[in-house]
Amino acid sequence: GLGAMRDALRADRNRLIETPEGRVFVQVFSPPRRCFVIGAVHIAQPLVGILSLADYQAIVIDPRESFATEARFPDFELSTEWPDEALERLKPDHRSAVVTLTHDPKLDDPALAVALRSECFYIGALGSRKTQAQRRDRMKAQGFGESELDRIHGPVGLDIGALSPAEIAIPIIAQAIDVLRPKTKGVGARAA
Repeated sequence: GLGAMRDALRADRNRLIETPEGRVFVQVFSPPRRCFVIGAVHIAQPLVGILSLADYQAIVIDPRESFATEARFPDFELSTEWPDEALERLKPDHRSAVVTLTHDPKLDDPALAVALRSECFYIGALGSRKTQAQRRDRMKAQGFGESELDRIHGPVGLDIGALSPAEIAIPIIAQAIDVLRPKTKGVGARAA
């Protein structure tokens, strides 16, 4: 009963559920998933467009007001708060992804700390393997354990040899979807 309904909500999929009174069809109406993009950098521009096409609400967070402008991100929610303050206010949940893109520990690390304390389903951080190792060391010093730090996908995105900002944006959202969805073989296999 309730457990099966909770599973349907988490999976974001309609289900037939067996109950003592017979079969019940559960139709799930969920608000859009949210993706918090930390850093209004070049990669963020194609990323928010692709997120929007995939029915995510993209929220761009960057206290550097010269980056986080309406002109660069028309029609997207922008915050010029410090990333940790914005995330504390916006409260990422199990329907949220957090992606850090600034390469600046002063901006990325506090956002990652809030993300790790939340239920968000995906955390991605831009940067090389070396940057990721340094980031893990800094986060360990803040008291986060190995299993918590393993939630951070860094270098962010599926490794497909992407170079341009748009090419980098695609494997980021592909990796988030890969984490979110149960694995089956082939495109659309779950629908069959």
